[in-house]
Amino acid sequence: MEAALQAAFWGIFWNKGEVCVAGSRVLVERAIYDEFVEKFSAMAKAAVLGDPLDPKTQLGPIATKAEYDKILTYIQAGKDSTARLTAGGGAPKIDGKGLFIEATVFADATNDLKISREEIFGPVVPIILFENEADAIRIANDTDYGLASGIQTSDLGKALRLADQIKAGTVWLNTWPQVPSECAIRWI
Repeated sequence: MEAALQAAFWGIFWNKGEVCVAGSRVLVERAIYDEFVEKFSAMAKAAVLGDPLDPKTQLGPIATKAEYDKILTYIQAGKDSTARLTAGGGAPKIDGKGLFIEATVFADATNDLKISREEIFGPVVPIILFENEADAIRIANDTDYGLASGIQTSDLGKALRLADQIKAGTVWLNTWPQVPSECAIRWI
């Protein structure tokens, strides 16, 4: 559970979700859904916003005012939907300035919602319940944004079986986002 929480948290909130391989939907199996939502939402509520040069900061400001405004419209769409806001949703100022948006989590989302279907490119994530492997694959592949995906499980056979069926450019197993060190160097 802890590894899955960490992978999901950093998968979406790393660089405030302004990453082309952000984990913009989190699919969770019914058996662990309530526990995952509770713990993940607590992590999001505790996320530290602030100066990106401060080592304690987990979420810095959004890159531009236009992106900031766009992300806020997605948060409002989530609030207006059938999903349940469990963390964040606010846009506080820090020391009276900044384009900050709280780590925002919507539980009980479905894959037909705007926040699930469109690329938000910000710190907003819907959590979608699935019943079984076939359901998870159906939901995972029902997207226009299949650049990256990840599977968190202690069952290697299940991981390989699912990875083989997911239509994505990258499928990470028990991590997010893992790239070769030479790629990470070029990102700096």
